[in-house]
Amino acid sequence: MNNGMSASIAAAQARIEADVQALSLSAIKPNTDVGSSPTSAGAGFGAAFRQIIESVNAQDRAAADKMAEVDSGRSDDLVGAMLASQEASLSFSMLMQVRNKVVAAMEDLIKLQL
Repeated sequence: MNNGMSASIAAAQARIEADVQALSLSAIKPNTDVGSSPTSAGAGFGAAFRQIIESVNAQDRAAADKMAEVDSGRSDDLVGAMLASQEASLSFSMLMQVRNKVVAAMEDLIKLQL
C-alpha cells in the first residue's frame, strides 16, 4: 500500500511538473506594468507548488515510517499510524484537486478571446 502511494505521488509530481513547464511555455504573458517581472511571478508559483508537493511527500514518508514501526513491532501506536496514513491520503487528494483546478483555470484563460 505504501509503495503504491509513493508511486502515485511520484507520478502526480511528474504530471504537475510537466503541467507547470507547459504553462510557463504558453503564449500568455502577464501584465508587466505592475512592477514584477514575468519570470519571478512564474517562478514564485512554481516554487510554492513544488514546496507543497514536497510537504505532501514528507507526510507520506512519515506515515510510511509509522506504519513500518507498527508492522515491525517497534511501536504499538496503531491509531497514530492510521491517522498519519489518512492525513497523508487526504493531503494527496487535496493536492490533486488543487492541481486540477489550476489546470482548468489555465485552460479557461487560454480560451479567452482578447
